Amino acid sequence: MKPPQSTPGTGAASAAWELLLPAAAAPVRTRGRSLQAALREAVRSGRLAPGTRLPSSRDLAADLGVSRGLVTEAYEQLTAEGYLRSGRGAGTWVGAAARPARPRAHDLAPRSPGARADFVPGTPDLSLFPRSAWAAAQRDVLAELPHQDLGYPDPRGLPRLRTALAALLARRRGVVADPERIVVVSGVAQATTLLGFALHARGVRTVGVEDPGSPQHDALYASAGVTAVPLPVDGEGIGLEPLRASGVRAVVTTPAHQFPTGIAYSADRRAGLLDWAREVDGIVLEDDYDGDFRYDRAPVGALQGLDPDHVAYTGSVSKSLAPGLRLGWLLVPESWAEEIVERKRTMDLGHPALDQALFARFLERGDYDRQLRRCQRAYRERRDALVAALDEHFPGSEVSGIAAGLHVIATLPERYGPEERFLARVAEAGVAVRPLSSCTHPRTESAETKKVRLVLGYAHVPPARIAEGVRLMAQAATG
Repeated sequence: MKPPQSTPGTGAASAAWELLLPAAAAPVRTRGRSLQAALREAVRSGRLAPGTRLPSSRDLAADLGVSRGLVTEAYEQLTAEGYLRSGRGAGTWVGAAARPARPRAHDLAPRSPGARADFVPGTPDLSLFPRSAWAAAQRDVLAELPHQDLGYPDPRGLPRLRTALAALLARRRGVVADPERIVVVSGVAQATTLLGFALHARGVRTVGVEDPGSPQHDALYASAGVTAVPLPVDGEGIGLEPLRASGVRAVVTTPAHQFPTGIAYSADRRAGLLDWAREVDGIVLEDDYDGDFRYDRAPVGALQGLDPDHVAYTGSVSKSLAPGLRLGWLLVPESWAEEIVERKRTMDLGHPALDQALFARFLERGDYDRQLRRCQRAYRERRDALVAALDEHFPGSEVSGIAAGLHVIATLPERYGPEERFLARVAEAGVAVRPLSSCTHPRTESAETKKVRLVLGYAHVPPARIAEGVRLMAQAATG
């Protein structure tokens, strides 16, 4: 079998001829439909461009080794659909209106900006993901998982995973963890949204948020119809007087390692926050986003352990394993459990069962504890490298906050300001950074926030690249 002879305007048709070969070899009873589908796809994909003249039905049938009737029928069908056009004595052509219809998927995932040095906070080192241990756990789970566990799960999560999570959180974070009040969620973002809907259902329309704080909280609560009210953070935590004056009955906090300032709430402030919650019959929403990572001492226990009836606690594996797993947990007061579980049910019918079983196995075998230790060693080394590089290249700079987490706050000497000029220069040099002002509500911004104060993420950057990146930043700032 030889390809059709090329004639003027048929080069593309000849190039696409081989796409029809599998259709020509299809069983006799499906050959006609297969030929039409293959020809249609050649036009849709652009292999046969608009205006391309096709071989005559006789020639194409001979080349493909099929009956002329099949080719004629295919031409007629695609002409009726608008893919082809024909005229008496003029042959058959790809229609001018035919355009490649195959959609191209665009990636909207937040990616590294491709900078020469990237200090944007919030990302762990994804190369530390324990692929071998994860694959081993997956093989074991697939071999042992009962068939019925692949059905719709308990919206709270598999009992096996909730039991393992309760043990983990009690042991590592001092949480009062009842497996019956744990809900497995798609990360802290879904936990926040669930809490927002529960607040709204109770008639609550405002929630206090730390200022500075995570910019995501505003949008997540807004999606549930709840407005975020910024409340200032000082050296001990969220201010109690502004909190009481605000009139809110729910407040979001990051007490173990406040984001982004890096402080740990003082014991007095933690006690005062819980006193406020009891006074107003309110609730504290504790985001323990990186509570496992403390480098100078054992981590401070979770606030929830002091008053589980007035604190909803949430965390995830986004900083310890990978954010792409979309796996987290929400532990709610008993009086909130039923409505949170029902909202989770209507939202997505529960978290994927196979992922839950896999993570439960990972916890039970001690693999997760090993991963936390591995990350802690790496991130402590990188924090030390960043502090040393700042001291060398930005003498007089100040690093504030406790030795914990995946980022630091660096305040540069005034000679590097103003902030707007500094940011423009380092961006032009290919260094990606985030100013502290990006985490502050505009209406509360003060002269203090006009200083060059940076939230520098280091967990995803190897020590050698940290040193080089800070050198590039200093070079750009003084150039």
